[in-house]
Amino acid sequence: MTIAILDYQAGNPVSVQRALAHLGHESVVTDDPDQVISADRVVFPGVGAAESCVATLRQHGLDQALRSVIAADRPLLCICVGMQLLFDWSEEDGGTACLGLLPGWVLRFRPSAQAIKVPHMGWNAVEHRGDPLFAGVPDRAAFYFVHSYHCAPGDTVAGIAFADHGGRFCAGVRRGALAAVQFHPEKSGEHGLRLLDNFVRG
Repeated sequence: MTIAILDYQAGNPVSVQRALAHLGHESVVTDDPDQVISADRVVFPGVGAAESCVATLRQHGLDQALRSVIAADRPLLCICVGMQLLFDWSEEDGGTACLGLLPGWVLRFRPSAQAIKVPHMGWNAVEHRGDPLFAGVPDRAAFYFVHSYHCAPGDTVAGIAFADHGGRFCAGVRRGALAAVQFHPEKSGEHGLRLLDNFVRG
């Protein structure tokens, strides 16, 4: 099995690679669209700003590679900014057109009576709905988050995980073989490793 991790100069894809290696799964970090398209599994990680990330993806042809992976219904796991960039539009950077692979928007956390901190950083309980990605993971297990924006998926996108930060927000979605999570499984200890292993083993 080949596992491709997108390298688009955002975040640290090597941390995902190390987590997979710990589980015994070999992978390659790549910015080659052909290598992404031909892989059996694809991971779309990320930490960064929407506008520059989208520009780099398009510059390397990785946006089209992602479209091909999704069209082929090949397993794709998107993490943090990788999840956010799937949607139509983000409030980040004054408003950014994202990849439009899923309907919906990405919104900044708003101040609330709870005086929440932005960015949302640290461990948070995640409520999940029995998606295979979470097999063996207890409901409300803690995962690690680092983000100032959250996704508001359209009605045709299934929410599979939720968390609370000044209000309930979507922390995971699925459409076919595409799954995406807002938290960082590669930084989330045993539960994050279990999720990554579930993704690889299908």
